[in-house]
Amino acid sequence: MHTYQLDKPDNLVALLEESVAKYPKNRLFGTKNKQGAYEWVTYGEVGRRVDNLRGGLAKLGVKKGDAVGLIANNRVEWAVAAFATYGLGARYVPMYESELLHVWKYIIKDSGIKVLFVANPEIYEKVKDFPKEIPALENIFIIDGVGEGSMASVEKSGAANPLASTRPSPDDIAGLIYTSGTTGDPKGVLLSHANLTSNTLAGLKMYPELTENGLSLAILPWAHSYGQTAELHAIIKLGAAMGIAESPATIANDLTLVKPNWLIAVPRVFNRIYDGLHKKMEDTGGLAKALFDMGVAAAKKKRELAGEGKSCLLTNIKFSIADKVVFSKVREKMGGRLLGAMSGSAAMNPEIAQFFFDIGIPIYDCYGMTETSPAIAMNASYSYRLGSVGQAIDKVKIVIDSSVVQEGATDGEIVVYGPNVMKGYHNKPEQTREVMTDDGGIRTGDRGRLDKDGFLYITGRIKEQFKLENGKFVFPASMEEDICLNPYVQNAVVYGENRAFTICLVVPDFVAVEAYAEKNHLSKDMDVLMEREEIAFMISNGITEQLKKKYGGYEIPKKFVFLKDNFTLENGLLTQTMKLKRRVVMDKYKEQIEAQYARK
Repeated sequence: MHTYQLDKPDNLVALLEESVAKYPKNRLFGTKNKQGAYEWVTYGEVGRRVDNLRGGLAKLGVKKGDAVGLIANNRVEWAVAAFATYGLGARYVPMYESELLHVWKYIIKDSGIKVLFVANPEIYEKVKDFPKEIPALENIFIIDGVGEGSMASVEKSGAANPLASTRPSPDDIAGLIYTSGTTGDPKGVLLSHANLTSNTLAGLKMYPELTENGLSLAILPWAHSYGQTAELHAIIKLGAAMGIAESPATIANDLTLVKPNWLIAVPRVFNRIYDGLHKKMEDTGGLAKALFDMGVAAAKKKRELAGEGKSCLLTNIKFSIADKVVFSKVREKMGGRLLGAMSGSAAMNPEIAQFFFDIGIPIYDCYGMTETSPAIAMNASYSYRLGSVGQAIDKVKIVIDSSVVQEGATDGEIVVYGPNVMKGYHNKPEQTREVMTDDGGIRTGDRGRLDKDGFLYITGRIKEQFKLENGKFVFPASMEEDICLNPYVQNAVVYGENRAFTICLVVPDFVAVEAYAEKNHLSKDMDVLMEREEIAFMISNGITEQLKKKYGGYEIPKKFVFLKDNFTLENGLLTQTMKLKRRVVMDKYKEQIEAQYARK
């Protein structure tokens, strides 16, 4: 087993308290008020609320090793409850507001939650009878409430009964993050204070330009390890600030209000901006499109020349014009102050990443998983390679195990060692043994390769890859991401296990298809539209031509199934972190899939 020399702070209680002492008057959290403007609270104010709630929880009998749960989206109280819990040596268990009722019940029971905070009366009504079935659950409090039974009442009780915090040891469990899981029950990932603080500090070393003047817009849920470590804990360590996005639907407006200089996001955010911009240029045409195309070409030429240590006056002028007229407007729509952005959860398309780099918004692709707190490898402002997910972060070691892939492959399963590796899955020793190596590493289930400089490239997912009838392997995830770059596609799934060829399930971008229909004087009835051969051909042919540039003929889908419903959390086809539940999709559309293979 490996031992690691940890940097300080090595626990989350110290991480917050040191920043509260150092930056008491700095802004910490911004939330949108009823008038649509952002209001801010300081480190000092948050610190006082944490102290009060800690005292209140202690009065309720919460002690070291107990579990405190929360069902709420990102908000000030989310963080207050978390750090109050840590200060008692207790475990914090966050859940999503949009989660299914039976999942809440499973998590609350499995983790042994003693005190539960819920966002509002609507959620309270759904869970109020849980204590009858879950004896460990003693109290439920409403955040958006007043008086008895509210979170405010617990804080008031604590203010009258102050209690100093205890500093947990690095190995103490800070919390459980339940992975949504594409099959079976969620797994509670046990993360220690050392797991989370070491990951936070290692990540910050990759971005020395970030200081107490940092400002982000929190768009990722803190209930997921990526948003929690890369944003919540990292921003607090810096003494910086974060505006909390009102909802996914308001992100565009929130960006212009908060004007962040840093963004923690996922490829989907940038893909949508990129697709929307290109579609707008196509629809607008004329001078605007000519300027845009000129600027993109000039940016590429400028970059290539810079790589050779050269420059061209005409190229620089062309880029400058396009930058002033077109690209500056893109930056303004993203707040106008972005120094850069981190992207994780899935690999960025290099073409899209390059575009944002060229227009002055560098996107640094990163890689991790809940079980590693989450960061494993990151591109940095001073060291990046487009197409890769960066180099191993401080104190983390990446090993490529080629024994689990076909002979002759240049990649293998990514195995990770470091202080970021989880303690295990709660109450699941067998599943823990399946992923942990004898010497303390963790098998990620992802395929990858390392170049000579230690940059990691993700090549697929061990469990998602499949073999065709001819014995050739197909890695669907990267192909699906490329298919979704088609402006008429929202989502896609590639299938072909033990079959003669692959097929593709396509969720059209209904708004884009409808706009096309209007422009071409066709019926806007989606059922009618998707029955038209010209529409199906336009989308499928566009996908095929796009894939030919990058994939072998045997990988490219031969047939397409167009679906009328998108993959969502509500219909159970996506996890909370927007990952595809592949097996569930296959089961749901089994008949349509089989029909494609039955047709000659």
